[in-house]
Amino acid sequence: MSHHFAPQTTLRAPDGRRKYLTPDERTRFIAQAWTWPDRGVGALCLLLAYTGCRISEALATTPSSLDPGEGCVAFLSLKKRGRVAVRAVPVPAALLERLQACTAIGGGGRLWPMARSTAWQKVRQVMEAAAIPRGLHATPKGLRHGFGIHAVRSGVPLNLTQRWLGHASIATTAIYADALGTEERELAARMWD
Repeated sequence: MSHHFAPQTTLRAPDGRRKYLTPDERTRFIAQAWTWPDRGVGALCLLLAYTGCRISEALATTPSSLDPGEGCVAFLSLKKRGRVAVRAVPVPAALLERLQACTAIGGGGRLWPMARSTAWQKVRQVMEAAAIPRGLHATPKGLRHGFGIHAVRSGVPLNLTQRWLGHASIATTAIYADALGTEERELAARMWD
């Protein structure tokens, strides 16, 4: 029996809960990650926040994934029908330096030789320290969605956001343009005066 699942088309659960970090939550998370006592875990969290990569992609990162000359991190992503694609996502120089420092931790292999569930728990600890309440949004996937929204609100064209996130369809990326933003709230507030 074959099942077909429609791609995600909303940033909210059926009960209305959001699946993404707000700009304030994202800012607090990034600040917490920069100062996290375990610099390797902090770097993992920063990579998730600054690239929107999937947690499995972050955990597959190796020293050869880092490209200081181009100022980016290259991610391998498994595409439909088993094809492998590589995408490069630009990151701040300070993050690349932090990631390069992790190469000693990984010993030349993966930067974070840990299970996905362990990584998820470590990200959750940083979120709790950043005072981000538990919920659908307080996850690595919530970081990914927060990145997509931040990119679109920062004026990054949808096609670049699509490439950075590794989406096969621009329709998947377009959901980030639908997130309720400050501008929309300000326009609505004009109607209430």
